[in-house]
Amino acid sequence: MIKAYAAPSAGQPLEPFEYDPGELGDSQVEIAVEYCGICHSDLSMINNEWGFSQYPLVPGHEVVGKVAAVGSSVQGFEVGQRVGLGWHSGYCNHCEHCDDGDHNLCFDAAATIVARHGGFADKVRADATAVVPLPDGVSASTAGPLFCGGITVFNPMVQFGLKPTDKVAVIGIGGLGHMALKFLNAWGCEVTAFTSSEHKRKEALVLGAHHTLNSRDAAEIESATNRFDMIISTVNVKLDWNLYLSTLRARGRLHLVGVTLDPLDLQAFGILGRQLQISGSPVGSPSTISKMLDFAALHQIEPQCEMFPMSQVNDAIAHLESGKANYRIVLVND
Repeated sequence: MIKAYAAPSAGQPLEPFEYDPGELGDSQVEIAVEYCGICHSDLSMINNEWGFSQYPLVPGHEVVGKVAAVGSSVQGFEVGQRVGLGWHSGYCNHCEHCDDGDHNLCFDAAATIVARHGGFADKVRADATAVVPLPDGVSASTAGPLFCGGITVFNPMVQFGLKPTDKVAVIGIGGLGHMALKFLNAWGCEVTAFTSSEHKRKEALVLGAHHTLNSRDAAEIESATNRFDMIISTVNVKLDWNLYLSTLRARGRLHLVGVTLDPLDLQAFGILGRQLQISGSPVGSPSTISKMLDFAALHQIEPQCEMFPMSQVNDAIAHLESGKANYRIVLVND
């Protein structure tokens, strides 16, 4: 039996929960969970904000732990090896995207906490193709958020060939944005943070930003007209997107990684006249996650985390919902 914490219905506190996972699949890896980050996507699933949650729901898709067992056909993993697991727990492995190494674009990818039980537990299972070894030099205790939040902001840096000489801005200096600042600074970019307070401004400069702009001051944003090669937006709220587009250089890109549910109000003339690009991306493939971990190890990058015992999961969730998390929360198995 696997011992876990599950939401019995939408929006309800998590309760102790046990389930029988059955026999280990031939291609599966069972992970003894040591640490598991809490992501806003976990909150969205607990509250059924996206309309496809199934209960009881065991959240948790930023898992770090040790391999407890491997299926009969699994190669490359050994019991006791430290690994990580993110948003995806399996792929079809035969579509054009999987064949090209873009597993995160697989239409049949299995999400770790959608119609299956995740990592707020003592163990979790996943297909071996979705499990990524943790390299030396990456702290196990803080690595969990890299497997969702970290790869979410790192993936577009790789996918769109970001150059070390590029000028990049980040909207939203929170759980995602603070990691974006660290990665972009180490990548060699000139980094600007859109911030909403003096406190955030000072923190952004410590995290890796070279400059800041007040996101609540339209005139200050206008002062950056034609400055950036890319803007990475991590927020999930509606903004004056045309104002932000004005800060892009010709052929610049506004890239969305925050789940903004409101429609994007965009003026076509501004996009056409300067050949701007609007894009988005979902997490990253296992190979890109592996590159991110190597990059993090090389540059000693780790998320800024607060730790809670797994048994205090509801307190941790309340802390995240309060907006006071600094910047990620990780559950530690007792």
